Amino acid sequence: MIQKLKGTKDILPEEIKKWQFIEYIAKDTFEKYGYEEIRVPVIEKTELFKRGVGEDTDVVQKEMYIFDDKGGRSIALRPEGTAGVVRSYIENGMSSKPSPIKFWYSMPMYRYENVQKGRQREFHQIGVELLGSGSYLADVEMIEMVNLFLNKLNIKDVELKINSIGCGNCRKKYLEALKDFIRPNLNEYCEVCKSRFEKNPMRIIDCKEEKCKKLNLNAPKTIDFLCEECKTHFEKIKEMLDKLKIKYVVDTGIVRGLDYYTKTVFEFVSKEDGLTVLGGGRYDELVEELGGEKTPAIGFATGVERLIDVFDKNNPDFDNSNKLKLFVAYIGEEANLYVTKLVSDLRKKGIYVEKDIMDRSLNAQFKYANKKNAEYVITIGEQEINTGKVELKEMNTGNVKTINIEDIEKSIF
Repeated sequence: MIQKLKGTKDILPEEIKKWQFIEYIAKDTFEKYGYEEIRVPVIEKTELFKRGVGEDTDVVQKEMYIFDDKGGRSIALRPEGTAGVVRSYIENGMSSKPSPIKFWYSMPMYRYENVQKGRQREFHQIGVELLGSGSYLADVEMIEMVNLFLNKLNIKDVELKINSIGCGNCRKKYLEALKDFIRPNLNEYCEVCKSRFEKNPMRIIDCKEEKCKKLNLNAPKTIDFLCEECKTHFEKIKEMLDKLKIKYVVDTGIVRGLDYYTKTVFEFVSKEDGLTVLGGGRYDELVEELGGEKTPAIGFATGVERLIDVFDKNNPDFDNSNKLKLFVAYIGEEANLYVTKLVSDLRKKGIYVEKDIMDRSLNAQFKYANKKNAEYVITIGEQEINTGKVELKEMNTGNVKTINIEDIEKSIF
């Protein structure tokens, strides 16, 4: 037997309804804020992610699926959504459209990493990208939209954490101070942090190793090195969130894992286990880095597998299954033809109705209807066809009433 690859998962019918519900809430919420769906290729030139995500990030160095195609080109499976969306924005000349441009997506991503609960090698992200606004108002609107999205999913046990990591100018001073702080104890840090010291020292702040966390306790904070523009931007965000009564915590340990972030970064974190449910931030320099005009931008993404885990804990009684409204049993070939037409007409009216297509006996048809938890059952034979009347049985109560066949729809609703 051929089995699925490690790090991949079959999403079975009994689970897919949950996925569809979350995707529906995402689409419904985001589109009311003016976001339009975009779908970009799952394969891109490797250079896109090296330049976009950052050549020294763990994603590019350790986790990307990279291969040479038959033309000798280096190709990567998409590890995240932002770089591909920005590439599409530039390539399709969308900067000429009225700003801001708003996209949302729901797409599979691929990273070769250790498999654990909520973390697969093929995983799915729901995300949004807003391009063209550098105003703090865009940051606030996005955070407010995310807050509404999570509320619609009845996800309550999460906490909003925000930080500012500054722009390219004020970050230079911060990185110098950070390296000065780390340098005397560099040998005590984990090997990963040591490797990040020269090219990506800010990622050391995000290390999850306990010994590194302790070493970082008194590290310099990005918000203490912000230039006036970045400081004002961050203060206005906090002021507006306060007015909207959206609770938040300033967490100077949030730096996010990808190189393209600037200024605002934010995460919605599970209060139960401290894991990030959703995260994002500004990337004002990415469009220019990928060959477009300088364009401010902000976005976020959530891993659907992780989101579903939190959704389950907050919605233990969730049931969005497609319930069989009516099962139509038949007796004889003439009734079979009649019922086939009847069922077809009812389905066209939007009713979930089934009939036997296995050549079962009448008794076996009833057993099937029970196993499928049909809400109502009717049986049609020669007599029912001639009289135009059937007995409608409500399966939960056992109540039976005689109705006209033409009245089936109004009798079951």
